[in-house]
Amino acid sequence: MDEDLNEGHSTSSIPARTIGVVGAGQMGSGIAQVCAVAGFDVRLNDLTEERTSACLETIDSNLARQVSKGVISEEARQAALGRIVPAPSYDDLSMCDLVIEAATENEEVKRELLADLCPSLHPDAIIGTNTSSIPITRLAAATDRPERFIGIHFMNPVPAMQLVELIRGIATEDSTYEAAKAFVSTLGKIATVSEDSPAFIVDRILLSMINEAIYAVHERVGSVDAIDTAMRLGANHPMGPLQLADLIGLDTCLSIMQTLHEGFADTKYRPCPLLVKYVEAGWLGRKTRRGFYDYRGEKPVPSR
Repeated sequence: MDEDLNEGHSTSSIPARTIGVVGAGQMGSGIAQVCAVAGFDVRLNDLTEERTSACLETIDSNLARQVSKGVISEEARQAALGRIVPAPSYDDLSMCDLVIEAATENEEVKRELLADLCPSLHPDAIIGTNTSSIPITRLAAATDRPERFIGIHFMNPVPAMQLVELIRGIATEDSTYEAAKAFVSTLGKIATVSEDSPAFIVDRILLSMINEAIYAVHERVGSVDAIDTAMRLGANHPMGPLQLADLIGLDTCLSIMQTLHEGFADTKYRPCPLLVKYVEAGWLGRKTRRGFYDYRGEKPVPSR
């Protein structure tokens, strides 16, 4: 895989290879989509057939939207869909050159998944994790190939965002990093390299801002609408921090803040109690239709 990836700079110049994606949620769906559009064969795994089917429907809808906007052709849409094949068991990933883990942002879940996954993969397969905050070295220790393990952190939404963070663990070999870097380039995205530090670059900065915005609501500095409007118009952000939190998922936001707080033992990363309360209530943002905005009506309505 390493040699092929380093030689290829466009979809047409690289041989067909197979990418495994474990986790058919929001991130896994986006990763599978961009890989298929770039010409990779994709094997998509999740716990249930229903989740995989829902993911394929989401990808189909997203690609249809791209066709309507003239981003891709109908032929390219059909070809991409044809490259994505459900993989009900880990054994169905045995032919993959690279498997990307995109499970929920929970270290225990990820470590168990990785330990169960490894025996089904061929010895040379690289494993990438899409974790947004968990130290790569710790996750690599749950595998049988820490030297062929690397963080490949896509941004959300994956098809629209150019950046991918690459994070090496202490054991990650140069060949693994080079292969991952070439893979990202083949997708038409730009890689940036982060040290293996809690939450890496983007989420360390971004989630600290979001957490501070939640504190501002909690302390009644401003309403949800006032804070989002202030950051959109005053800082020229395309989306307010509370809108963004709802898009990311408040459970994911909380998990990342907890990783930062535990990793640095610094009170500046303490998750806002209001964030904790919303997650405990099951108000996780857009995916549950309630968060800092209520999405159950025709238009989102601020919750505070």
